[in-house]
Amino acid sequence: MENRLAGGSRERPGTALIALAAILVITAAWWALALWPAGAIEPEWLTRTRAACFGSPRGGLPDAGGWILLIGEPIGMLAALVVGWGWSLARDIRWMIAGRVRRFAVMGAATVLLLGATRLTVRTARAWTATRAVTFVADGSLQRVDLEPSKVELVDQALRPTSLADFRGRPAILTVAYAHCSTVCPLVVSALQSSRRSANRLDIPIVIITLDPWRDTPDRLATIARQWSLGPTDRVLSGSVADVERMLDELQVGRGRNETTGDVDHTAPVMLIDERGRIAWRATGRRVSELLQQAR
Repeated sequence: MENRLAGGSRERPGTALIALAAILVITAAWWALALWPAGAIEPEWLTRTRAACFGSPRGGLPDAGGWILLIGEPIGMLAALVVGWGWSLARDIRWMIAGRVRRFAVMGAATVLLLGATRLTVRTARAWTATRAVTFVADGSLQRVDLEPSKVELVDQALRPTSLADFRGRPAILTVAYAHCSTVCPLVVSALQSSRRSANRLDIPIVIITLDPWRDTPDRLATIARQWSLGPTDRVLSGSVADVERMLDELQVGRGRNETTGDVDHTAPVMLIDERGRIAWRATGRRVSELLQQAR
């Protein structure tokens, strides 16, 4: 009788195996929350959650504390499980792989985890590349120019007709981005907002011209402005494809659109519109932060 009871107890997964499964599920959910691609526009709740839990900027990667949480806590939980229930865990794992059905279930779960890890690795690599492109590339350039602003009239997030000439009389920061960009564009917008706060120049509006008028249509601009956390004086502009393309050409913005995916490879210039309404400075790379020093 005693042997039968002992044998029966070994035929069922025990607490150690359940704990291991719980650790894997919690870790997968935690990593997905921190790193899973959010699509064209990151929802505000997700942005706030990632910032609070992992220190992640919009569209970016966790900070040092976030990585410690993502990597350190699972390792700590696994270590505690091995130290406290190592023998039981080994016994339960042997039980799982002993049966054909259970073995296939383990292989299926491992495949799902591998596919998920691959997706997260690709997303992390892209975001890391974008972060380095914005923050750590060559120092870039700060160029003094004197250009007449484009007279092309576009539409802002309030559906107001807007041209660059409307900003005459006060300085404004001008750049380009598009909503479906989940790497460089949100980082550029975030960097401009951060630089503006650091320079205590919240009075200077940020003006963003979409690079993707095919999808960033005027009726979507209000949503895009909210997702980029634009201020009340900031503008995001779109319009007909012809008008947007004409303005981008006049501003000499290098770009190329993939007709299959709709994604746009582009440069990320930032320009200063001075109080005369003329484009007075053009910056790239780290020199972007110096642009605000030229504003009067």
